[in-house]
Amino acid sequence: MKILQALFFPPEQPGGVSSMVPYITEGFKQADWNMELFSLPKRVRGKGQDDIHFYTFDFAAFAGNPLIEKYVQTYRDYLWWARMRLQGEYDIIHAHHPLVALTLKRLFPHTPLIVTIHSSYEQELILNHRIEENGIEHRFLTALYGELEARVDVMLTVSQSFKQYLSAYIKKPEAIQVIANGFDERRFQPIQHDNETIQLITVCRLVPAKGLDTLLQACAIIKQRGHSFVLHVIGDGPIREQLEQLAIDEQVYDEIIFYGYMLHPEQFMPFSDIFVLPSKAEAFGSVFAEAALCRLALVGTDVGGIAEQIEHNYNGLLVQPDDPIQLADTLEKLITNKQFRQQMAYAAWEKAKTDYSLKRVIDQLEQVYSQLLT
Repeated sequence: MKILQALFFPPEQPGGVSSMVPYITEGFKQADWNMELFSLPKRVRGKGQDDIHFYTFDFAAFAGNPLIEKYVQTYRDYLWWARMRLQGEYDIIHAHHPLVALTLKRLFPHTPLIVTIHSSYEQELILNHRIEENGIEHRFLTALYGELEARVDVMLTVSQSFKQYLSAYIKKPEAIQVIANGFDERRFQPIQHDNETIQLITVCRLVPAKGLDTLLQACAIIKQRGHSFVLHVIGDGPIREQLEQLAIDEQVYDEIIFYGYMLHPEQFMPFSDIFVLPSKAEAFGSVFAEAALCRLALVGTDVGGIAEQIEHNYNGLLVQPDDPIQLADTLEKLITNKQFRQQMAYAAWEKAKTDYSLKRVIDQLEQVYSQLLT
């Protein structure tokens, strides 16, 4: 039996999906499964020329929109690359992106195909002020969910909350299965440390949807209250300069270190005390599980998959999005109470080791694969 794990982004791309699937693939290989990993290199752009058809809606209604045309060109490019590189036969294809699933179903129409929908591109674009809710781009991107439902054999997603989100766009949401992300625990090495100054850390792409403006405003409040801290910001993105200027304006630039992109932030995280990310939406929020496995106290927003990972006051603390005062109050509880901070960190670590283990994901996927084959 041969299974193709198909990513959109290459494995070295930052982010939960691209960093997780290669470890899943390796885990299956160690159990003697024949598994191949495939993705689209960054250098492949503008190569595909195929006509694109959709079965459940008329693409003519969306043609000509610049963002949609760019998205569809990526579909063509993936099709061009996959046609060149994938010459064999597969017993199952597991795609980890909607366009990847549609592309490979076109190339392998008789092969059972699974798609895991890890996040919402349209939600991110709306929160990052790139498109309007219910605008033409939004309608096109959400129409793809119905196309997937009609064409693939199994739909998976990563949280109950995101399954609920998808239910608005498909006919049979009860058929969607949920398999939360999992991580190779060996990548994460908690370190005993006693920082004289509290170390806060956040890891994300620097875009409006991550709510870092709220975090910087909360840091300003904490500083005004007389607390010492350092905030480590790992990641890059289009609003980095804007965030650096906001740090200057809020008079917290000296307390913040902007690192830019880091390939393996899990090697750096264990030296910190508190992980905080006030996202406005997250389908799962892999970085919270990663921070928990580094044994950090967690502070996140009560949205999406974050709220499924954090049980408030048990293994972390939840706040509302866009509320710098509440975020400052919450961080202050952890900064000023070492015992409480360590209690939260250990509870997060214990839960993550059980609930977000790589073995659990492999076991669940093995059941899906076996059922599909029979």
